[in-house]
Amino acid sequence: MNDTFASKIPALLAKYETDLLEEWIKAQLDATTLRKDLLSSADLRRSSDEFLSLLRRAATTGNLLNLNAPEWLPVKDFLAGVSRSRASQGFTPSETATFIFSFKQPLFTRLQEECGSDSRALAEELWIATTLLDRLGLFTAETFLSSREDIIKQQQLEMLELSTPVVTLWNGILALPLIGTLDSSRTQVVMENLLQTIVETGSEYAIIDITGVPTVDTLVAQHLLKTVSAARLMGAQCIISGIRPQIAQTMVHLGVAFGDVITKASLADALSYAFKQMGITVLRKQN
Repeated sequence: MNDTFASKIPALLAKYETDLLEEWIKAQLDATTLRKDLLSSADLRRSSDEFLSLLRRAATTGNLLNLNAPEWLPVKDFLAGVSRSRASQGFTPSETATFIFSFKQPLFTRLQEECGSDSRALAEELWIATTLLDRLGLFTAETFLSSREDIIKQQQLEMLELSTPVVTLWNGILALPLIGTLDSSRTQVVMENLLQTIVETGSEYAIIDITGVPTVDTLVAQHLLKTVSAARLMGAQCIISGIRPQIAQTMVHLGVAFGDVITKASLADALSYAFKQMGITVLRKQN
């Protein structure tokens, strides 16, 4: 591109802002990627109007290809907000990026009318417009993907907390039923939930039931031992229950040992052991 070339885009945006807005909205409404179930026509018009206004103001400086310049910060902040909002609503990346890319058609049409038969000027203008909108579109898509990753991470954390409930079986006895694979990140959530509940309830015993854990290898055993050690520091004794015959055989072959940690075959056995240690006797009521 010729560095001395003065683009018509800033003046064109100011002169035809209303017309461009109507043509752009029509292009978005006609696009197959428009999610009318997630975005109303009023919201679409409001977002389009605000973006075009911000774009016009940023373009007045003539610095159309450096999005890191201060004048482009309001435009990028607005697009970041649109991306985050659409990521949380369930839009796809292509549906979100179309918000920017659909503006090419009305802008290119106006540039063709302004440049007339000057093919060289038209080529320069189209190159500038394409580069500008592509960069804004890529920024929108990248922000969308980043926002969606944050949402997924947050959902994973919430699912981890839901999948590691600490329940009170008896006054002074807690139970932590584990289901699924136990990895480092989940171990941290398990430990935090268990320790917090021990502090809140002052419980003396905590039963960690691994009936729903498919396999126990050396790594899983280490995670369990870390949880047991942390609970001991808080004054609670841990009992590990739910060790099935297959898991017991695997642990023997691997040389995995829980040391002085109490282990029981079932949650009922673990609860019975805790009752015995606390001097509690449960009797069946005679009819």
